[in-house]
Amino acid sequence: MPPRSPYDNLVHPRTQKKPVPTVEAEKDLVVEDPSSGFVGAVVRCEKDVVHLEDRHGRVRGYPLGPGFWVEGRPVVLVRPKAAAPVVPTRSASGSTYVAGARARVAREGRIYVEGKHDAELVEKVWGHDLRIEGVVVEPLHGVDDLPGIVKEFRPSSGRRLGVLVDHLVTGSKESRIAGQITGDHALVVGHPFIDIWQAVKPSVVGIKAWPTVPKGEDWKTGVCRRLGWEDDTGYVWAQRILARVRTWTDLEPQLIGRVEELIDFVTTD
Repeated sequence: MPPRSPYDNLVHPRTQKKPVPTVEAEKDLVVEDPSSGFVGAVVRCEKDVVHLEDRHGRVRGYPLGPGFWVEGRPVVLVRPKAAAPVVPTRSASGSTYVAGARARVAREGRIYVEGKHDAELVEKVWGHDLRIEGVVVEPLHGVDDLPGIVKEFRPSSGRRLGVLVDHLVTGSKESRIAGQITGDHALVVGHPFIDIWQAVKPSVVGIKAWPTVPKGEDWKTGVCRRLGWEDDTGYVWAQRILARVRTWTDLEPQLIGRVEELIDFVTTD
């Protein structure tokens, strides 16, 4: 056998095959199947199949792998990498979001709000802030119970009490009770709305304005009747109103300012 030449393993650059590049089958990527001539954009990618839609709206599925062209060049299509989870930088209230933070041990101070719906709305928008600050929000079942609650709670330095009241307007029963209670360690504030529903901007729930309901008629029931909504006010609140609230921008400024004021008050040592 003749001896091997040191040049036997050399390959001319023109004859050396370049590896086929790998391309992720991202949505809207235009791909061609040269065997059939079908050209379409990626509409979805499953475990082992990519679905392409052509300009006529026809959709075809192909196994992922080699045999495709992108921009006139052969490629190997693979599943897109899973996107890294997006860490929010702002909470629903607009404050800085503290990722991975544990809830602070609850303060002795408390915030009371007038009703279950009020508590749910405050939790949805300000929940992150409240847990960071260690503030507990509890529902108040009627402003008439407030004097007794304050007497039992016994507000003091380091044990502050904040209260959010619906429809707190000058000359009302609510305003008279608030005046009796507010002091150095207890603060009662309110918004002008008849019910917390009104604190959600009408556009958020798809209406031009909250309907006017005559005095003496149950406000929530009257609103549902005039808007053609379901009779179940609990369902309406949960599905038609609260579910559509995303951030503080969905709420009226008169409520936002009062809640922020109460949080600042009860967290002041």
